[in-house]
Amino acid sequence: MVSECTVWAWPSTEAERILRRLDVEYLDVFQIFWLGKMSAFTQGVQRELVKLREEGLVRAIGVSIHDRKRAGRLAAESPLDLLMIRYNAAHPGAEKDIFPHYERRRPLTVAYTATSWRKLLKRPKGWEGDVMKAGQCYRFCLSSPHVEVVLCGADSGKQLTDNLRALQQGPLSDEEDSWIRKFGHAVHG
Repeated sequence: MVSECTVWAWPSTEAERILRRLDVEYLDVFQIFWLGKMSAFTQGVQRELVKLREEGLVRAIGVSIHDRKRAGRLAAESPLDLLMIRYNAAHPGAEKDIFPHYERRRPLTVAYTATSWRKLLKRPKGWEGDVMKAGQCYRFCLSSPHVEVVLCGADSGKQLTDNLRALQQGPLSDEEDSWIRKFGHAVHG
């Protein structure tokens, strides 16, 4: 069971409310939603999260975050077990801003916006070649040794099946990776 919340109350208060509502003994992941540049991820909040984990009410603590430089610092220095970050072929900046910090400490990584809000599925201006398919977007993310999970936003059972089939191809070849990065760069502009 995964729970994501915006910290309006202390994490312990929010976690206990969620546990009661779901009628479960623990949460696999307790994640603070959208840790923005101005969010107060204070030492007190971090102590509360660690206490929830130590008491067995949550198995892992995490955040979703868009600020890559801050995510890199959190990867290296915080008690977080999980980071949910934007990572895709049009926005591969995590490779320089976050992943190098994993040498010191290694939280699990969940990638979101693999299709860059479907922009990677459309022909960018001036592009002459093939266009990416959703399955390639997911394979790009999961080909990184730093990403364990990629969120999928399939619109139908068929799309989900197609995406799962694509994943069966395994990690990208060097040639596929090179082409996808060029395409992502063209999309990002």
